[in-house]
Amino acid sequence: MNIKKTEVNGQIIAIVHSDSILLTNEQSALDTMMTISHETESNRITLNKEAISEDFFNLRTRIAGDILQKFINYNIKFAIIGDFSSYTSKSLNDFMYECNKGNHIFFVSSEQEAIDKLSNAK
Repeated sequence: MNIKKTEVNGQIIAIVHSDSILLTNEQSALDTMMTISHETESNRITLNKEAISEDFFNLRTRIAGDILQKFINYNIKFAIIGDFSSYTSKSLNDFMYECNKGNHIFFVSSEQEAIDKLSNAK
C-alpha cells in the first residue's frame, strides 16, 4: 500500500494505491480506513479500484453497501478511482450514479477527479 497526501482547499486528501486487494468485507474496510486516516490525519481517502474485491461490484453480495456504510458512519469521504465501463449491471451503474450525486462516496476515472470531488465535498 502506497499512501501520499495532498492538500487542496484546506482539505488533506490521502491518495492510496495498492497492488493487492485491501477491501474484502466490513472489517477489512474498517481496518484500512482507520490505518489510513490515522497515518494521514485525513478523513478523505482515494483508493484504486483494483484494491477492492470484485465481489464489491456485485450488489447482490451486499458487500458494497456494508463497506460504504462504514465510511459514512465514520464520516470518511471516499473516492474509488478506476475504469468502471466493463460493468454492465444497470443496478450497479445506478448505484454509482447516485453515489456521485452525494457528498461522501464517489466513483471516478482519475486521481485528479477524485481530488476535485473530495476537496469540494461538504
